[in-house]
Amino acid sequence: MNMAMKGKRGLVMGVANDRSIAWGIARALHEAGAEVAFSYQGEAFGKRLEPLAASVGSDFMVDVDVTDDASLDAAFEALAARWPTIDFVVHAIAFSDKSELTGRFLNTSRANFKNSMDISCYSLIEVARRAHPLMKENGGTLLTLTYQGSNRVVPSYNVMGVAKAALEAATRYLANDLGPDGIRVNAISPGPMKTLAGAAIGGARKTFKHTELNAPLRANATLEAIGGTAVYLASDAGACTSGEIIHVDGGYHVLGMPQAENL
Repeated sequence: MNMAMKGKRGLVMGVANDRSIAWGIARALHEAGAEVAFSYQGEAFGKRLEPLAASVGSDFMVDVDVTDDASLDAAFEALAARWPTIDFVVHAIAFSDKSELTGRFLNTSRANFKNSMDISCYSLIEVARRAHPLMKENGGTLLTLTYQGSNRVVPSYNVMGVAKAALEAATRYLANDLGPDGIRVNAISPGPMKTLAGAAIGGARKTFKHTELNAPLRANATLEAIGGTAVYLASDAGACTSGEIIHVDGGYHVLGMPQAENL
């Protein structure tokens, strides 16, 4: 896979810090030869991102609010001015009110449900619509991030599980819409990660430990493993893979119950 992305360029959205899954993907794409641009939201995240972007030779950062059409338009206009065509976009964006990621899903508020769906799912559609003109000439790849709470109940994942289920459905529908233009759309589903986003989930430490103890590989995902999977999907090696949810979770998703010694 060394230099599998040489000559390719694209946008990574959602790097919060050096433990972010998006950062693991960006670093892997860079190491495989890709040129990477970054988006962030707000000055605080921009300051954190700047040295990381510089470390992979990138001087292209753009502030984006995915709930604001004008902000998205401006970001992709700037991207098109820099690069008339791109080869990939990594969508690593999700949000829910932390106070609703504990307790019962039954108590989800209407306002947070709408906001979570807008940011965590609908934003992929908005991003795809704007990336499409930059990819339709040569094809390309859209990647997003999901989690198994989309199809199995995970304590305290709550409304994010519903949002990720919608995101996975959107991945399949976008794969069908964009396939004729050679654009592949896939999602990576890591297990629990020690990230800023993961820490917002109630009981995150217990979930991380439980997965590590019970996954067939007895290990949680690493940023390197997730990054390598992204390189495969975005490179020519992934030319015939689209509409997939690729699990990078030590095999945990195949289990019906914990390992015998942990029952």
